[in-house]
Order: sequence, then structure tokens, then C-alpha cells
Amino acid sequence: MNPITIRQAVLTDLDALVPLFNCYRQFYGCVNDLTAAREFLKARFQHGESVLFLASDEDNPLGFTQLYPSFSSISLARTFILNDLFVAPAGRRQGIATRLLAAAADYARNINAVRLSLSTEITNETAQALYQSAGWQQDEQFLVYHLKL
Repeated sequence: MNPITIRQAVLTDLDALVPLFNCYRQFYGCVNDLTAAREFLKARFQHGESVLFLASDEDNPLGFTQLYPSFSSISLARTFILNDLFVAPAGRRQGIATRLLAAAADYARNINAVRLSLSTEITNETAQALYQSAGWQQDEQFLVYHLKL
């Protein structure tokens, strides 16, 4: 078995990321659309609008996480929204998700961000257990609201 590596992704990783991102979207009920997945990720890279980490076993992509930059007016500091985390079935139960979370946290700390935030479905108990085991805490102070446009 080859060692699993976690590294910050770059535009040349697009071919490796697209199938993972497409599967991630399908997990949440979106239609299979590799073209749309490619264009979305390509735009994020080209505009510097997100930071992605890729987990792979040599040339076999196994998972990814994507961070979107934000800011806290109260803290006067950078924050990140961990919007996407996905591990392909072939990579599950190997600690990849934990390592992707750690890579995201290390990155954020290294650029002096003060917080990472994420949300998950209320019914996704597997993800909730992972986040709690990695030290994430559920917000008990604020309610989150959305305005659909």
C-alpha cells in the first residue's frame, strides 16, 4: 500500500479534483455534471477564491477539502469557511478526512486566521462525530439563517 499524501492543490490538479468534486455534489443530491464541476473549480483557482487540499495515494485521488476565505469584523481577522470535505469510498476508514481537516487547520493557523467554520446536515451523524473528534465544537451561541435568492 502506498502512503497517502495531503497537499495544497493547484490548477494542474484539476483533472484529479473534478471527479471527487462531482461525487461530493452527487452525495448532496446534485446531478452528475463533470463539465459544471470542472468550470466551477477552475474559476475558483483562476480567481483565487478558494484553497483546496487534495489527498492521494500516489496518482490516485482519494479526497479533498475546500476552504473559502472570509473575515470577522469583530475579530478584525481572516476566517475560513470549510465548505466541502469528501473522501471517495476507496479511501474511507483510513484517516483521510481527519488529515484533510488538520491540513486545513494548519493552513489557516499559518496565515493567522482566527477561525474555521463549517456546517453539515443535521442527519449526518458520521460527519458530526468526525468533527467533534477533531476538536470542532458546535455553535451554541448563534443561529444561522439563509435568504434564498
